[in-house]
Amino acid sequence: MKVKIIFFILIVIGLGSGCNGNQNQLGNNNNLSISQVHTSKPIDQSVANHAKEKIITKEEISDVKAVNTDKELLVAIKVGNFDRFRLKNIEKSVKSDLEKMYPNHKVFVSSDKKMFWELEKKEQRLKKNDTNKKNLKKDLNKLKSLMKEQT
Repeated sequence: MKVKIIFFILIVIGLGSGCNGNQNQLGNNNNLSISQVHTSKPIDQSVANHAKEKIITKEEISDVKAVNTDKELLVAIKVGNFDRFRLKNIEKSVKSDLEKMYPNHKVFVSSDKKMFWELEKKEQRLKKNDTNKKNLKKDLNKLKSLMKEQT
């Protein structure tokens, strides 16, 4: 009889602790941080930084990377698993919002993981001052051509 009671208590404790472990996984994404790229000369990234701040506020977007030149803005977004069904609609809405905010820039938006990684690399190089304007434009032209190939 004592064995049954102890076994029952252990099962209740196991189930109780197992169900409490994942409470914060489905919560809001308010604790996300976006990386700010320097805004000094020779390559001013204030447009990209401002765009990232605006895009990350959308609930379906979990992370964002962006890099800009004088006339272009490239943005890569990460979308949550359940929101991937509406991927094209999310991309279109982000692009239209950015085009309204920055009418003087040509906006490119992608949700492709490779674009996300490549823009992340570009941001890191910009943070380290490891690139110049000419190289940045050349690299971004390659990324734009990759974006066009995928569509």
